[in-house]
Amino acid sequence: MNTVAKGAAKAGGAVLKLGTLKLRLIIGLSALLVVLFTVMVIGFFQVMMDTTSSDNSEGDGTFVAGGTQNISAKIENLRPVYEQYAEEFGVSDHVNVLMALSMQESGGRVDDIMQSSESLGLPPNTIDDPERSIEQGVRYFSKVLEDANGDVKLALQSYNFGGGFIDYADANNDGEYSKELAIEFSREQYQKVKGSGNYSCIRPESAETGACYGDIGYVDAVMKYVTNTATTQLDGDVAEVVQVGEKWIGNSNYVFGGGRSRSDQQAGQFDCSSFVYWAYEQVGVELGSLGSVNTDSLKTKGQKVDYSNAKPGDLVFFDTYKLDGHVGIYVGNGEFIGAQSSTGVAIESMEDGYWGENFNGRVKRISS
Repeated sequence: MNTVAKGAAKAGGAVLKLGTLKLRLIIGLSALLVVLFTVMVIGFFQVMMDTTSSDNSEGDGTFVAGGTQNISAKIENLRPVYEQYAEEFGVSDHVNVLMALSMQESGGRVDDIMQSSESLGLPPNTIDDPERSIEQGVRYFSKVLEDANGDVKLALQSYNFGGGFIDYADANNDGEYSKELAIEFSREQYQKVKGSGNYSCIRPESAETGACYGDIGYVDAVMKYVTNTATTQLDGDVAEVVQVGEKWIGNSNYVFGGGRSRSDQQAGQFDCSSFVYWAYEQVGVELGSLGSVNTDSLKTKGQKVDYSNAKPGDLVFFDTYKLDGHVGIYVGNGEFIGAQSSTGVAIESMEDGYWGENFNGRVKRISS
């Protein structure tokens, strides 16, 4: 082979190697881009799942439930704002509920943090300021709570379904919330609107029951957030569960077997166990069934602690007409608040006098 031919062959080989290298680089970059794109897509859908909220109106819109993670730092930082408007609209006992509702509605990641635009007749996410959203959301919640006669769960489901659910509960369940009632209402409403294409079955149980209007799991989802919030409060400043009961001091009547209906609660008619149930319900902790709550059911709740380690908010028990015949809520300094037959709701010493003699040492700490 002559010199020219050899040079041409070497040049051709170099070009071939360069082309192969470029091809490998292109393939490598393409693979990297595919991986990055996949990660971005997964991340996008994860964010969407975390931030998509439930609609609170009777209008159109797809309803998507949130998760059960803890209250976000953004919402916790806004606690003073929730407290301000809760006081203004007369729902100071329900600050934790309002914060939990916000988590379910928006995950705390959008300006319309309580998704309250539609309660003003505006398109979703029209409100662009968290404080304005909280003001309107608390205003709306206070209205549905009043319409629901103080039934927090009925009010929550109505925040999601719309006020028509309260009328439905009045007509079909003596004005009381139940999950079964929510499913029935959702199923009936879905039959009216499913042709619009604006609703979808967001939970497996929605698809199974045909209850695809709104979110039939809304109350449970919110209450999980409430439990997280309430647990934080009980582990820190537990005075809240004590303070909610102080409104009834000198303003209530002891009725054995009372306090197991919303009308009794509104009239301040309690016995010892129904008062404890009511007080914990105000901070989002449900102690079983209201209709069957008694001292025997309450003493099975929570964790046993030694009286020397008792904290405000713990349950304390007394042997009266029977073993564990009376229950109250420890407030600190050797005192408890409870509904007593002689006084109605009152704070009493548990270290001397009648209650000191009958305190049996049982202390239970409620954490969820």
